[in-house]
Amino acid sequence: QVQLVESGGGLVQAGGSLRLSCAASGRTFSTYAMAWWRQAPGKEREFVASVDWNGGRPDYADSVKGRFTISRNNAQNTGYLQMNSLKPEDSAVYYCALRVAPGKYDYWGQGTQVTVSS
Repeated sequence: QVQLVESGGGLVQAGGSLRLSCAASGRTFSTYAMAWWRQAPGKEREFVASVDWNGGRPDYADSVKGRFTISRNNAQNTGYLQMNSLKPEDSAVYYCALRVAPGKYDYWGQGTQVTVSS
């Protein structure tokens, strides 16, 4: 079992930056690909970014390309999402998740709120 805890969310003005962290318990964090998802009120959860178990092949939603950077430190069992040039439409609860098989995310954190004011 792996437990995930996100942190780093908050209120920021448009154009600002935040860095989200995802701390994992357990020894298996480094064996899974990791992703960030987000969900805004009244909307479905949407994919934001993912990275392979070794930090390779980062992938981003078109809406965040060039502004967000996903990374991970397996030695510290921690994943990150650096968010720059934030926009009001980035406001959402952000979740980290571990991918156990293609398209299958079995482990989720509780989420951290990001609010971007205009």
